Amino acid sequence: MNDDNKNSTMTPRPAQREAARKTAQNHFAASEKRDTEVRKEIQRQQVAAQTQMAKLRALRLAKEEADRVEAANAPPPVRKTKPRKKAVAKPAA
Repeated sequence: MNDDNKNSTMTPRPAQREAARKTAQNHFAASEKRDTEVRKEIQRQQVAAQTQMAKLRALRLAKEEADRVEAANAPPPVRKTKPRKKAVAKPAA
């Protein structure tokens, strides 16, 4: 066996090494780009959700305030009294 052949198969040639490095860098760059786009989309969704929540909260608070004002200005409720039945004495047996 030739030791020179063994060493040449274990260490890649500079062109092969450079091609592998470029492939890895391209893969990493594409992965980073996808990650960045996903982060931006998540951020947009969070902003949209926060905006919607703020809008709903403002509507709820406005309704509660209107209900409070209406309740404060409303006349007190009239209590209906039921006529009392007069106690009827039971005849003695």
